[in-house]
Amino acid sequence: MTNSKRKDVVIIGGGPAGLNAALVLGRARKKVLLCDGGTRRNLMAEQIHGFVTRDGTPPMEFRRIAREQLRPYEGVEVRDVGISSVERIASGFRVVLAGGDAVECRRVLLTTGLVDERPDLPGYRELWGKSIFACPYCHGWEVRDRAFGVLATSAMLLDFSLFLTGWSRDVVAFTQGGLEVPAEQRQRLERAGVRLEPRRIRRLVPHGEHLEAVELEDGTRVAREVLFAHPHQRQTELVQRLGLALDEQGFVRINERMETSAPGIHAAGDLTTRLQSAIVAASAGFQAAAMINHALNMENADAGFPSEG
Repeated sequence: MTNSKRKDVVIIGGGPAGLNAALVLGRARKKVLLCDGGTRRNLMAEQIHGFVTRDGTPPMEFRRIAREQLRPYEGVEVRDVGISSVERIASGFRVVLAGGDAVECRRVLLTTGLVDERPDLPGYRELWGKSIFACPYCHGWEVRDRAFGVLATSAMLLDFSLFLTGWSRDVVAFTQGGLEVPAEQRQRLERAGVRLEPRRIRRLVPHGEHLEAVELEDGTRVAREVLFAHPHQRQTELVQRLGLALDEQGFVRINERMETSAPGIHAAGDLTTRLQSAIVAASAGFQAAAMINHALNMENADAGFPSEG
């Protein structure tokens, strides 16, 4: 793998989106630096699901295979390093790595994912990824027909409770005392067999590494084996510092070229969408890489293929 200071593209983030983008750009003969800061959102997840040929693969094994498959492409460099800053310069961008090293490039691709802000609920952190999940497509099959709970603190999450009946008919929606449920919505929940629990949760009761019950503020325990929750998400500090335009839900806005509000800075994966899974992120990485490569090829052709230095 090359180690040049001048790149066509710097990819920031080494998950499925970044890895697939690096593969596509490497095969397109581009000089790429993939920077992986090392902190995984799916750190607690045991396996990746819903990814054909990779269903059930542990996340770290997925990364090992992906990096191994990047090795034949001499234009691709992978570094386990964070990013301090991204600065616009006349020829594109200057990306400063943690530790002070700097690389110049023509395009930047952000595949940083998001930061999950887990609630301050006793037992939540310990059970996250073991009995507490966000995505039934990722984990629903493994916990099918078990006793589900849902942290349903919004109308959207009440609808999510209905949706989960496709995996289990034993669902309790915990509204945490602060949600008014209209009569029509109550009737929908009752028809589906979803029970409403308005009392606040005091703590989650574990049995070993798994959930046993949800303990309410008055001491009542509701036996549950699984809890689905959507914690608040925020952009990484780097994305926030770049000042990119966000949509009303806090995701980075991108256009049809997968480009952000900052020309030349593209984005792919979880930071752009609520539809978050490994295969969706990998697909977005492919799309972003193809868009970037097309733009670079056309620029090269129009300029008469200048020396890349």
